[in-house]
Amino acid sequence: MNQNYINEILAIIRSNKGNDYIKEELLNYHENDIAKIFPLLSKEERLKLYKILDQDTISDIFSYLDEPTEYLDEMSNDAAADILEKMDTDDAIDILEEMEESDRKELIGLMDKEAVDDIKLISSYSDDMIGSKMTTNYIAISRYATVKKAMKTMVNEAATNDNVSILYFVDDDDTFYGAMDLRDLIIARDGSNLDDLIKTSYPYLKATELVSDCLGKIKDYALDSIPVVDDNDHLIGVITSDDIVEAVRDEMGDDYAKLGGLSSEDDLDESVFKSIGKRMPWLFILLGLGLMTSLIISGFEPVVDALPLLVFFQSLILDMAGNTGTQSLAVTIRVISNEQTTKKDVAKLILKELKVGLLNGLIIGSISFCVVLLFLMFVKSKDAGMIYNLKIATSIGISMLASIIVANAAGTIIPVIFKKCKVDPAVASGPLITTLNDIIAVSIYYGLAWILFKTLIG
Repeated sequence: MNQNYINEILAIIRSNKGNDYIKEELLNYHENDIAKIFPLLSKEERLKLYKILDQDTISDIFSYLDEPTEYLDEMSNDAAADILEKMDTDDAIDILEEMEESDRKELIGLMDKEAVDDIKLISSYSDDMIGSKMTTNYIAISRYATVKKAMKTMVNEAATNDNVSILYFVDDDDTFYGAMDLRDLIIARDGSNLDDLIKTSYPYLKATELVSDCLGKIKDYALDSIPVVDDNDHLIGVITSDDIVEAVRDEMGDDYAKLGGLSSEDDLDESVFKSIGKRMPWLFILLGLGLMTSLIISGFEPVVDALPLLVFFQSLILDMAGNTGTQSLAVTIRVISNEQTTKKDVAKLILKELKVGLLNGLIIGSISFCVVLLFLMFVKSKDAGMIYNLKIATSIGISMLASIIVANAAGTIIPVIFKKCKVDPAVASGPLITTLNDIIAVSIYYGLAWILFKTLIG
């Protein structure tokens, strides 16, 4: 935002001009720009602003505020309830959820029945469902209307519903029938058959569908809004482009949290104990797997005693296995998250990742063999003999090859199995894949060394 806007808006509000002048000037600015100056105003200046601007404008401004509840507290309960009524239902719910339960109930009790019904409808769906992301701000028209009647309905409804770019049509029982661009209605002739203009195969979403399952469809259509229906195909809301962006952002945040082994995304304002509760389950699982890795290494104690050099290169093997497994995991999750991915595509992906793992393993393993051999010959164990150094380098090179192949396979196959079992594949991620790869890589590394140095170990 241009910094001058802040100064301009502040100057207008703090001027000695009349209220009509201030209102007329402020309406030249976007509501988001006005929201930016709220923290810079005194309480008295904000109260003055509430009186000057109409409730529709104030409600639009409040939808852009970072801490709207702080400013609602400055108003009377009746005024605050009126502001919430004018807001999009999903925005009003976000604000109400930040309030104390007693304050929330009091404000809801002051709101009109239609607004309360909309709030109850959206709140009835869990946060991971499409219904929780929708808004009731849309225009619905009877499919049996004439062009003239449809235009009149649109004009009347536009006063309270500003999502007018797409019009939705329903049967007499509110069953979703189709949709039409506003432009098509505007240019339609009075005598045109409205049914011929309605797109009856228009995409829609079920309110009970999971957001994560619908993101592919939402992004593919790239619409300003998508209708939402209940289990009986009655039109009950729409998902707007703003809601879509928010849903994608929330889903990405949740997936990113799962890549860290969390059950869901940490919230900045949640309590320490709640954050601990989210993280602890996976930490216990990873602790168990980590202990298993340590137990496996302890089983190779004779190898470590006879060949302490192997310990120097252990982290090299484990890190590369973890890195390649995570790469494969990221590719796999992206592919299988697409609803259009078929079983054939999944099989093709697995085969491709195995080939990638094999080639990467050959390249990295060969480089590791050469670098380690040179390091041993000229730096670390010059007097140990060529055969000894070759066996150590071979152990590392072959272990690197095998670990990368297995890590690529695990990073691909495990999330596919999770998806098949109706478990979010994102949880088969980061720490879990890395720890499993550690167990496998350690077993391969020390097991191969045991075979090559069997006579030395005894």
